[in-house]
Amino acid sequence: MAFGKAPKDPFGTAVGSLVDRATFGSLQTEEWGQFMHICDVINATEEGPKDAVKALKKKLAKNCNHKEIRLTLSLLDMCMQNCGPRFQSLVVKKDFCKDKLVKLLNPRYNLPIELQEKILTFIMVWARGFQGMVDVTEVKEVYLELLKKGVEFPSSDSSKGRPKQSPSSAKSSPSSATPPKRSLLPLPTGPTLLLTPEQIGKLYSELDMAKMNVRVMSSILKENVPGSENPDDMNLLQKLYKTCRMMQERIMELLVTVENEDVIVELIQVNEDLNNVLLGHERIPLFSSKIP
Repeated sequence: MAFGKAPKDPFGTAVGSLVDRATFGSLQTEEWGQFMHICDVINATEEGPKDAVKALKKKLAKNCNHKEIRLTLSLLDMCMQNCGPRFQSLVVKKDFCKDKLVKLLNPRYNLPIELQEKILTFIMVWARGFQGMVDVTEVKEVYLELLKKGVEFPSSDSSKGRPKQSPSSAKSSPSSATPPKRSLLPLPTGPTLLLTPEQIGKLYSELDMAKMNVRVMSSILKENVPGSENPDDMNLLQKLYKTCRMMQERIMELLVTVENEDVIVELIQVNEDLNNVLLGHERIPLFSSKIP
């Protein structure tokens, strides 16, 4: 008596077999031509997006082969840049970005820092949306969950995987591989908050001040070379560091309570800008040694 069809092997489809072969651990490096061919197949066939995502899920599931994971992430990166909304909308669902990608950040997989940062960058960039008609609600929830847990995301100047960008195999520099961590205030777990127009206006004024502080900090960091700093600049830098760190903590509290969609988008952008300049400050030994 039949009890239903056995599930189809994700690598048994036309595009699935291509994904499997292009991410074999025995390969020395990415075969970009093959990757682009996979993108073409995904775009040209009705079942291509669905079959490709199933194959990528299987390749990432319970995989401890770091080379295969690296190749799969590179292929995923290229597909997200070159395939349309039918493919992208499947990848930004929780059952892929959380259950398959973020799960690889578990210490038991012992992923190299560069691969961990690549995954985090994917989540951060995808949460900001795409030019096409892609619902990013679920990946945005994943991003906010990680922020709530105090996860440090890579700075945008080293971000890879942005939609519509050319593929890159550049790696993070040694200085950015292990950025210092900042302690975060406990985040509220109470009800969500819908801001009034007056509250939004006040918040935007505070965010404008945070943006100005970021610009000033960035300027000081660029103009002052360790060993020949301007004392007045250094005093101002320390004050701005404290202010920006407090503002970032406040933003992270708001990110998990505020309901207003436009406000959340603005908070995410300002949080990233603050994170970049604070990490830039802390990565310079002479400056970071002065942090109280």
